[in-house]
Amino acid sequence: MSDVEIVRSKDVEIQFHGKRCIHSRHCVLDRPDVFVPNVEGEWIHPEAASADEVAEIAHNCPSGAIQYTRLDGGKQETPPVVNLVHVREDGPYAFHAELEIEGEPNFGYRATLCRCGASKTKPFCDKSHDAAGFKATGEANSGEMATLAERNGPLKVTPTHNGPLKVEGSLEIVSGTGKTLAKTSKVWLCRCGHSSNKPFCDGTHKKIGFVSE
Repeated sequence: MSDVEIVRSKDVEIQFHGKRCIHSRHCVLDRPDVFVPNVEGEWIHPEAASADEVAEIAHNCPSGAIQYTRLDGGKQETPPVVNLVHVREDGPYAFHAELEIEGEPNFGYRATLCRCGASKTKPFCDKSHDAAGFKATGEANSGEMATLAERNGPLKVTPTHNGPLKVEGSLEIVSGTGKTLAKTSKVWLCRCGHSSNKPFCDGTHKKIGFVSE
């Protein structure tokens, strides 16, 4: 069964990807008339907002769980000018780029991926880092800083078997406060939660027997 709920109004279609959701609650707090919490049955109501307002809700969703297609002839979402991944304090990687994840092209432009190793929906974050007591600074170690020929374009993320996230394409890695940690075209990011060089993989996943499935 698909984890995607699709609901339309005359102006816009909302696609909600449940597997990707980290319950940041921007949607239900900002627009509880569009995303109605704690109800049985239909809970997504795009007709309660304009297409521009729905687009804003989607753009504020860090996990990419909320996506949209405009049916009113308005501008669709476009890729960012700079591919970024924010290293969240004690939490996941928050990507903003033209993403291909697990071989799925046209994945979308946002995703939050697990870096604590405890998620039950790997490679996606499911907030298991809270229960696991994961502690890792967002002001992480710095890496390669070569000037990138391009700062955007497709970004391919491959969760390696029982290993790190392999990321290929132009990417700037940014701390929680906006400090640039690395500029790279290929990087392996820790997702076992135990690297001594976070956010970069240092091979610790092999020593601890990390299992990605």
